[in-house]
Amino acid sequence: ASSFARMFVQVCLYFYSKCLWRCLKFVVRKLTGQCELQRICYNTKPGAARTMKIEASLKGSKSKRLQTSVNVHPDAIEKTIDDIMELKRINPDVNPQLGVSLQACLLQIVGYRNLIAEVEKLRREPYDSENPQHEEMLLKLWKCLKPNSPLKARISKQWCEIGFQGDDPKTDFRGMGLLGLYNLVYFAEWHTEIAQQVLTDSLHPKYSQLSKAEWEKKKFDKAIGYSFAIVGINITDLAYNLLVSGALKTHFYNVAPEAPTLTHFQQTFCYLMHEFHKFWIDEDPLDIMEFNRVREKFYKQILRQLQNPEMALCPHFAASESLINM
Repeated sequence: ASSFARMFVQVCLYFYSKCLWRCLKFVVRKLTGQCELQRICYNTKPGAARTMKIEASLKGSKSKRLQTSVNVHPDAIEKTIDDIMELKRINPDVNPQLGVSLQACLLQIVGYRNLIAEVEKLRREPYDSENPQHEEMLLKLWKCLKPNSPLKARISKQWCEIGFQGDDPKTDFRGMGLLGLYNLVYFAEWHTEIAQQVLTDSLHPKYSQLSKAEWEKKKFDKAIGYSFAIVGINITDLAYNLLVSGALKTHFYNVAPEAPTLTHFQQTFCYLMHEFHKFWIDEDPLDIMEFNRVREKFYKQILRQLQNPEMALCPHFAASESLINM
């Protein structure tokens, strides 16, 4: 009986999506004189809410041309907008703002897809100690985090001071490839003071920026730290999963007025790294073995935040002067 009920519900949903919904859209268009794309653009403010509705509308269209419009090359977007207007019989002279709105949405949609490809390429590229550029980035990471402590040798126990596991950091990049290094260097270079503070706190949590009174309450706690670089690579994995699952669309469509870029992704990593550090201290784990539990709890918290269509994890990004000057 239960399997029959499920089958009946699935049939009803299929009938609704394929037949009734299309009929409803046809009736609404006749009553309003506007197609679904027009209604979305005119009645929804710019940002994730609008772009995600436009994306769903194009993907769910019965027209193959509209379905494939979300996969075009960025250079073909203007031509694609013209095709959409023609297909929907919309006069661009009468509706000039519609083309502008659709173009902004398509730039975000296509840009997100391209960003996934760019991030995936970095993730799949292994760290190569024979590559001078890779080595230069690794040494830059050290200089940014430990400017007053020269690295005595390329293979050195000193790497443990910034949270790597052994004498040679290259082995720690296996999971996330160059993406992990790119993110750590970006954090250390563009948010140096915060990165250095997080590093210091991760080594000596009891000296973090909690007040003396707060630490009096915690003086019998273990004040467990963590390995900065290893956690950075782990948070890179978390950011990567948010990206490929589509969860970050909410954030990127709200902070990137056009196509989201690798810099947007790296800035998001910086935010996640800083927030995880605060989350770790608030959770006050008994030992490092609780890392996976704390990470999973943090991940679910971020997912909940991203369910809000108006959510922007780091809204200051768009106004960041350092990034504008890049």
